[in-house]
Amino acid sequence: MLDIKLIRENPEAVNQALKRRKPDLSIDAILLLDARRRELLQEEESLRSQRNQITQQIALAKKEGRDTEAIQQQTRALADRIKEIETQKEDLAQQQNTLLLDIPNMPLPETPDGADESANVVLRSWGDEFKSRYCPETLPHYEIGANLGILDFDRGVKVAQSRFSVIRGEGSRMERALINFMLDTHTEHGYEEILPPFLVNRQAMTGTGQLPKFEADMFRCKDDELFLIPTAEVPVTNLYGGELLSENQLPVQMVAYTPCFRREAGSAGKDTRGLIRQHQFDKIELVKLCKPEESEAEHLKLLADAERILQKLELPYRVVALCAGDIGFSAARCFDIEVWMPAQGVYREISSCSVFTDFQARRIGLKYRSEATGKPAFLHTINGSGLAVGRTLAAILENYQINHQEVVIPEALRPYFRNGLTRLTAAKSKELV
Repeated sequence: MLDIKLIRENPEAVNQALKRRKPDLSIDAILLLDARRRELLQEEESLRSQRNQITQQIALAKKEGRDTEAIQQQTRALADRIKEIETQKEDLAQQQNTLLLDIPNMPLPETPDGADESANVVLRSWGDEFKSRYCPETLPHYEIGANLGILDFDRGVKVAQSRFSVIRGEGSRMERALINFMLDTHTEHGYEEILPPFLVNRQAMTGTGQLPKFEADMFRCKDDELFLIPTAEVPVTNLYGGELLSENQLPVQMVAYTPCFRREAGSAGKDTRGLIRQHQFDKIELVKLCKPEESEAEHLKLLADAERILQKLELPYRVVALCAGDIGFSAARCFDIEVWMPAQGVYREISSCSVFTDFQARRIGLKYRSEATGKPAFLHTINGSGLAVGRTLAAILENYQINHQEVVIPEALRPYFRNGLTRLTAAKSKELV
């Protein structure tokens, strides 16, 4: 969440930054609550001082043998009012906290201006020479996957509901190969591999910003206050919540494979066919915890680490800087990596690499002790997909398609396949589909 001290001392700057996201965003209601709470605090301090003075008068009166009943009545009245103020302060603090949890992060100055994705800025592209290879009339990944007998959407719907799928045979092996390849690549570059819980509590979801604003997009357990994770960002970022790290532990770099679960409540009619927008999907997530002065450099390093996967797989992509109106709720700056999908002739998001400044750290209580000052300070958090596995599989099926019955396996993945397999072809397993 945003720092209440920052809001209090720089209200115009905070409001201007938030209006870069959306014109009607404002912290004015928070300021009104904060002002009222501070007024009550001043009144409470004054009343406590009066009560202390009266207590001294009572002690003196008793010593002198005088009647203290009238003075004690004043003390009781002051105590009752102080109790009322404490209750009012608590109520105002809860209201203020509720509003703060619903206010998004402020975009960094480097984030481009703009209201929606039309204002996003393409920074660079990679792999243009690979765009025209292999099949000149590329089938969409869901059609070539059905031809190969590796994607079964009908049975996914049968055992679950729409936007669930079954991956079979060598397709399942490729999904597993991609997971292992991504984990191996990232751990070689210094990330600690984490296997976190796939269910998390409300506190963890609130800490990274999924709750309370986006609860409609989440799958929640009916009998327990637990949520299926929408991304490994949630459990991994929360691992050190409430802890005080030493500076020599930083930066913390973690990578995790998890299945992810999202209702996609706001995406009706978008990418309903295939693997692009599923309720359940596999993803490799990169998470960094670092000092504020290092967050920009670490953000760019994480982006490069995610790009490296696509480069090794020789999948064309581009990097896009998201504008202020399109970045995620908790993000201050975000780069999307979009992979080339030749069947539709478009780029599709395959990773979002975001820096959150201290926004998540304040919600989680994530601090380190600065060696320079000796004082605790909030960390900066960074994360990004490295990569979305199902979308990577879809990109391979389209970019490595030789014909409508055959797909080449990228060289980087071949060590993960048995018997030197180099191609996926329409096989006997298709007869089962």
